Amino acid sequence: MFGRKRKLKKEFDERLRSLMMETKEEWENAREIERYINDYDLEVITQRKIAESKHFYLFKEAKERRLGKD
Repeated sequence: MFGRKRKLKKEFDERLRSLMMETKEEWENAREIERYINDYDLEVITQRKIAESKHFYLFKEAKERRLGKD
């Protein structure tokens, strides 16, 4: 029974890690785009903030799950 729980936790932890990497890359790309825009573009800023929020939400979740301490 405990083996199944560990397997599920490991599976979901791996999915969380991959989501964190995806959102980090998305956030970094949005920052690069924002940096190269000459004019104030609200849509670009909004996309960056959304990507940043997603990444830090997943980071908080990983911290609560003690993802790095396996």
